[in-house]
Amino acid sequence: MRVTVDQGRCIGSGMCVLAVGEVFDQREEDGVVRLLRDDVPDELRDRVRRSARVCPSRAITVQQDAEA
Repeated sequence: MRVTVDQGRCIGSGMCVLAVGEVFDQREEDGVVRLLRDDVPDELRDRVRRSARVCPSRAITVQQDAEA
């Protein structure tokens, strides 16, 4: 799984940080999402997918790894 964020779309709601603080954070000056890591460990994958679904601005993109 690979995660990317579009800071230009982010409205700073903070839902992603509340859901997965291990992967997302917010800039102090404006609340825009910061990606802490784009390689998500297995134990956080469901929470990251959920945070992408609930993001009100759709600023989070999740790509699944290619199957071998």
